[in-house]
Amino acid sequence: MSHDGVGPRAVMRSVAFLTAGALAVPALAGCSSDDDPAGRPLAGGDIARADRAGVADGGTLRWGVDTVPDTLNTFQADADATTTRIAQAVLPSMFRMDSRGRPVRNPDYLESAEVVETEPKQVVLYKLNQQAVWSDGREIGAADFAAQWRALSGKDSAYWTARNAGYDRIEKIERGKGDLEVKVTFSRTYADWKSLFAPLYPKDVMGTPDSFNDGARKKLKVTAGPFKVKKVDREDDEVTLTRNARWWGEPARLSTIVLREVPRDERVAALTAGTLDLAEIDATAARRISVAAGPRGTRTSGSESGGTSGSASAPGRADEGGTPLMGPGAAGRGAGRSAAKALRSWAVANGSDEEAADDEAAAREEQREAAAELARERQALSGFEVRKSLEPAYTQLALNGAEGPLADERVRRAVARALDRRDLAEAVLKPLGLPAEPVGSHLALAGQTAYADSSGALGDQNAKEARALLADAGWVPGGPVEKKEEKAAGGKGEKAGSSDKDADDDGTYIVGEDDGDAEEHGSDGDNGDDHLAQDGAQHTRLKRGSVPGAYAPLGTAAPVRAESAPLAKDGKALTLDFVLPSGPGSEVLSTVAGRIAKMLERVGIRTEITKVDDESYFTDHIASGEYDLALYSWPATAFPATDARPVYAKPVPAADGSLNIEQNYTRVGTDQVDQLFDQALATLDDAKRAELIRKADARIWAAAGSIPLYQRPQLTAARKDLANVGAFGFRTPVYEDMGYLKKGARGPAGTPGEKPADPPASVSASESGSDPDFAPSSDADSDAES
Repeated sequence: MSHDGVGPRAVMRSVAFLTAGALAVPALAGCSSDDDPAGRPLAGGDIARADRAGVADGGTLRWGVDTVPDTLNTFQADADATTTRIAQAVLPSMFRMDSRGRPVRNPDYLESAEVVETEPKQVVLYKLNQQAVWSDGREIGAADFAAQWRALSGKDSAYWTARNAGYDRIEKIERGKGDLEVKVTFSRTYADWKSLFAPLYPKDVMGTPDSFNDGARKKLKVTAGPFKVKKVDREDDEVTLTRNARWWGEPARLSTIVLREVPRDERVAALTAGTLDLAEIDATAARRISVAAGPRGTRTSGSESGGTSGSASAPGRADEGGTPLMGPGAAGRGAGRSAAKALRSWAVANGSDEEAADDEAAAREEQREAAAELARERQALSGFEVRKSLEPAYTQLALNGAEGPLADERVRRAVARALDRRDLAEAVLKPLGLPAEPVGSHLALAGQTAYADSSGALGDQNAKEARALLADAGWVPGGPVEKKEEKAAGGKGEKAGSSDKDADDDGTYIVGEDDGDAEEHGSDGDNGDDHLAQDGAQHTRLKRGSVPGAYAPLGTAAPVRAESAPLAKDGKALTLDFVLPSGPGSEVLSTVAGRIAKMLERVGIRTEITKVDDESYFTDHIASGEYDLALYSWPATAFPATDARPVYAKPVPAADGSLNIEQNYTRVGTDQVDQLFDQALATLDDAKRAELIRKADARIWAAAGSIPLYQRPQLTAARKDLANVGAFGFRTPVYEDMGYLKKGARGPAGTPGEKPADPPASVSASESGSDPDFAPSSDADSDAES
């Protein structure tokens, strides 16, 4: 399971549960248009885009990654994010993702690709680039397509494949009129045909079960990208990619890319030591780099859009010499103590009390050493900057509908109606200066073709409606409650906290007992129908004996506030087990979970938060169903009819009596959703297919099995002179354009930090259908195929 970002088109839709943070603001996309419900991406990529002419020839990029992968075959179950990254650099993909998360033809491999017949069978004709060859000199052709189809069709169990979606619908593959044509005939209509052959492996890998299962795990002898795999070094934990001498496209600017395994909590140290040039980081690391680097806008290249990410008008910028992640006055953090404290320290160190003086002198020496170390770190990090965007993935709250209170749809809907999703999004994204919009779809993100905000099918936050749903389900305030048996957390679970004040507390306030959490009931985020605003005088407690009737005898139970009283049913309290990971990077999830717990408490739902090891979080809890509530993330996909169906398909009984849930870990599904996915998969018309996907999403919202919260932030630390690399957002990286700026090279506008003029309306990207991000020197390779 990948803890960092995900590829733009994952072979198997994998869960990620650790949120990343992000820094200085890149060019942000505009709001959604009235005509297109998909709108535009909330944030653009931040890659320091530069013309190829301004990028130096040569150099090595040392790129920090989470793992040296166990396999180089993306179609195997243990493939990970680094597997995908390598495949993007060394293998063909017929289509890649543009900056809006939509598939576009890759002209390095394809002259064209289109559906040429629909009756009696769907036929797609690929016309290959006549220059496209494998690194051994052989032309890429129909034999490679056919070998991959046979390996992934699911007909031969000797191939250890992770999945066969799409390939199982192919009836035959044959050569067209010439060697450069590949004709693919489908047995059943397949709308997501552009998802296939991405990547494409040579027939040497796909031709036999042995070569598929083992031949591409440790090495790739034959490739066809701008780079090739030189070495997979598991002792030094790095993969080395070098230029492919037979590459026919734009020559790679870099000579070498080294993908180096470095744990996330060690990446700042690696950047400081000069052993990394690029790495995804968390928000804490980003703050340290931001302070050292100073405000952005002075580098010679612009962001992806050509503008500067650090302009004074950037959203969320602090007013006291810092970026949003620095915080007010962060530029001076660690610079010293107040004058009064410094004077006192000097006085103690030079005073008559020798013991105190020695202690203070030792403390002052430690502070000097720490300051010197901090100065060295800042000096080393001053050559880096943090590039940020929103990752093509979103974090959700999962509700296990298999058993317990959440098996009742009314309770699930009540949980959803109790949440202030905008508050949660703002808590994560606003401090980073990123757009804090809650995600409105399970099946796409803003800017993608199938996106539309369908959350209205469930309804906005409304505590009153949530309580009504709970009451209708039989959960009422008060009543006898049986003691709940302790439940083993598994995987070294640790009880992290509960929304209850005490294990034996029934939520009743006892007059005369001082409740230190009294203010908590009026915390931020309440709706107007929950609490009336009161001034300070109304919160003043009367002294005992001051006014007759103003107090009750000590120990008298006061009436419980009905709207937040604990709920019970049949002698059992409504308490949900909330399971979280505990590893590095999980701090954001803990914060979000705490806010969710308070929101649920206001409608009478209690939670018990348990933190478990990362290794056991997914296998022992999410996949096995040992949770009520959980937070994890799904990657975005341009092909939801294919990729999202296993995630939301209705679980069905297997032959052995178990429940086949595929990847639906909430165990919530409906026949209607399955039917809409099937219809979408058989609909070749893009507009009609998008409408079917949106209908399916509305039904998924209504079932309340999972609640999308926010798009994950994406932070990347990069050397300031690195171009065309960073926080990519939706778009597929263009590896041949990455490199180091020539001395004195400027950004696309020709002036450092200057935002380029908007293109003439007659040649705008939106009208031409091109994605200019793909080729800084040319738009010819960014055609969007219909």
